[in-house]
Amino acid sequence: QVQLVESGGGLVQAGGSLRLSCAASGRTFGSIVMGWFRQAPGKEREFVAAVNRSGGRTVYADSVKGRFTISRDNPKNTVYLQLNSLKPEDTAVYYCAATPRFMVLPGTTYREYDFWGQGTQVTVSS
Repeated sequence: QVQLVESGGGLVQAGGSLRLSCAASGRTFGSIVMGWFRQAPGKEREFVAAVNRSGGRTVYADSVKGRFTISRDNPKNTVYLQLNSLKPEDTAVYYCAATPRFMVLPGTTYREYDFWGQGTQVTVSS
């Protein structure tokens, strides 16, 4: 089992920045692949970004590429998502996800992840 707790969400104006954090416990952090997903009202949960176990390989959704950055600090058991140049369409609940499965590349679909946090709200005003 892996427990995940997100933090850092909030209300920000368009063009602003936020940094989300996700603290993990219950398993050796360096053995799990980490991802971020988001879900806007009335929409399906969508992939945002993911990082492999070492932090050396990352994957991004096209909609956030160049604006968001995922990183991890294994000694601190934490994964981060830096959100820059935010747009109103980035408004959503952001979820941290984890999986111990072996992956050549970090997964980009929600079915590839086994553990989820409770989510943190990000609201971008225009």
